[in-house]
Amino acid sequence: MKKWNIYTPEGVQDILFESCSQKRLLESKIRKAFILNGYKEIETPTIEFYDTFGGERGLINQESMYKFCDSKGRLLVLRPDLTVPVARVAATRLKDEVLPIKCCYIGNTFSFDELGGGRQNEFTQAGCELLGINSPEADAEVVAMAIETVKSTGIEEFQIDIGQVGFFKGLMEESGLSEDEIEEVRELIDQKNLVGVEQVMDRHKVKTPLKRIILDLPKLFGSRDILQNINSEDIGKEATKAIENIKAVLEILEDRNLAQYVSLDLGMVQSLNYYTGIVFRGFTYGVGFPILSGGRYDKLVAKFGRDCEATGFSLGINMVMMALERQKKLVKQQPEGVFITYEKNARKLASDYCRQLIESNCIAELDLMQMGTGEGKKYAALRGFRKFVCIKNDGSREEVML
Repeated sequence: MKKWNIYTPEGVQDILFESCSQKRLLESKIRKAFILNGYKEIETPTIEFYDTFGGERGLINQESMYKFCDSKGRLLVLRPDLTVPVARVAATRLKDEVLPIKCCYIGNTFSFDELGGGRQNEFTQAGCELLGINSPEADAEVVAMAIETVKSTGIEEFQIDIGQVGFFKGLMEESGLSEDEIEEVRELIDQKNLVGVEQVMDRHKVKTPLKRIILDLPKLFGSRDILQNINSEDIGKEATKAIENIKAVLEILEDRNLAQYVSLDLGMVQSLNYYTGIVFRGFTYGVGFPILSGGRYDKLVAKFGRDCEATGFSLGINMVMMALERQKKLVKQQPEGVFITYEKNARKLASDYCRQLIESNCIAELDLMQMGTGEGKKYAALRGFRKFVCIKNDGSREEVML
């Protein structure tokens, strides 16, 4: 029988020394990028009420959430997402803040089926949310922030695919399909199942030009040139409005010299049900899942009692770490710090010297084992110290660079 006390549960992991240092360094780079662009950090609880995500709101499938009860029997969850708590905070704690609100976060989330975590059940998300404004400028700002964030991590080759939920919804409105059939088509498109889509179209005798565009949705990806072949007379008012939004966003990104990172994917139909406008995903080589995703969610904050437009994105720190490792772009740890040993009667001198180094922001460690010079040098080298120092009884120092 296994001794479960020495194992971690499925889907979680210990992150040790160098990997943990790399992760913290990555988080600090991302946090700096957020703050320099005017986003203020917030932290929401790891534990939330189930009703925040599930219940009547039904924002996230209950099967994917870790659920348990508090002392009063109320249903709680480990947060499966960080955008929803931000929406809750925006509707309550931030209701008197001047709009627009720019906030950011870095924290752990928990889910049973979150592929974006690299098949992990606990993973770290970093993200930005822009609340209180609905415009192409706001959409472009968040896409630009996603690009700047990826660049800050050290990943150089990546792509942001942009879609528009309104385009799909507009086509479905023109088609006359029921809500259940629209969801069926959405799932079929997400699976790239063109035969299944065509069968639904044929059952309702959808007019040929519209049917052709719907069937072409999985193929509508690439440069902005794909927009030139879409006739507004075939797609209706709402879908045309969505196309105009994408065009405006692309023009703004061109002005910000970021267009080279962007491509279109009009067949992108996100499974999360709170997106209302532009949606996007970020990809890089070396990992099989998006490293980030985001979009506009104008109706989400209203579920918590306040009408407030919003758009944002979240990036998977674990996925970025995996990408950096496979692309051989992790910053190699350089030897740093001083290891200090001392002769028998020089303990106070060594302690004072160690404290001076620490106060000057230098990593320093005393030889607690009193190994002496020979063993001390070997230990210091194995531990990755940059320098070895031995304090003599007369106050002199023997210093060796490692």
